[in-house]
Amino acid sequence: MKTDILTDIIAAKRQEVEEQRAAVPLLHLEHLVEDPAPCRSMRRALEVSDTGIIAEFKRRSPSKGWIREAANAEQIVSGYVRGGASALSVLTDTPYFGGSLSDLRRVRARVDVPLLRKDFIIDPYQVWQSKVVGADVILLIAAALTPEECRSLALLAHELRMEVLLELHDEQELGHVCDEADMVGINNRCLGTFVTDPEHSFRMAEQLPRGHVLVSESGLSRPETVRRLRAAGYRGFLMGEAFMSAPAPDVALSDFIRDLRHDSEGMRHA
Repeated sequence: MKTDILTDIIAAKRQEVEEQRAAVPLLHLEHLVEDPAPCRSMRRALEVSDTGIIAEFKRRSPSKGWIREAANAEQIVSGYVRGGASALSVLTDTPYFGGSLSDLRRVRARVDVPLLRKDFIIDPYQVWQSKVVGADVILLIAAALTPEECRSLALLAHELRMEVLLELHDEQELGHVCDEADMVGINNRCLGTFVTDPEHSFRMAEQLPRGHVLVSESGLSRPETVRRLRAAGYRGFLMGEAFMSAPAPDVALSDFIRDLRHDSEGMRHA
């Protein structure tokens, strides 16, 4: 595990999980998921989409502070769906991102597209929790887990009929990639400096094993960059701040998708 802000986040997360486990025992969650329903497949949605935009709801981030403090999750994500998002991501971490499990639960009741729980998943308890609140996909961050922990949590997610997005930050984490990961994401943000560089996805793509749906995360704001990433083999593009910081996130998304399709059409006729 890297010694940067992630260390502090994971320490706080371990305490949070213990408090949640004391309030709602694992046995109770297991009773709520005795016959898990199939998920809405994000992998499949990205494979068939011509844009692959995973639109993210988040109120704040450690690097930017508050982005949209009073944002209503249901309103924003409903707009994302109307705007053409292929899938959705909802931050459920409270201290660092201003989200909550309640946000995800309410969003699930409003939309029928694949839904990613974006959090720091480090314990099987959180996997059960994710299924209970309606997630289709969980995020596993390689920098926060050992390869064995990644595989174990991914196997549990599959048992509960959810998919897994495995997030990598650098070449040293390539050993975390396993068959149990449905999608592999490359985070373009340096955990130590918070600097984003979309070119990082291009460098990492050359080293990734084939057979996984690839997702580029963070620092994406230009349709041209997404078009180039698609040409490099990526099929998913997780974008949050670019939309959440706009006056109207749904309009920002629909405009982005329009421009992306226009750029792609222009390339086909060039």
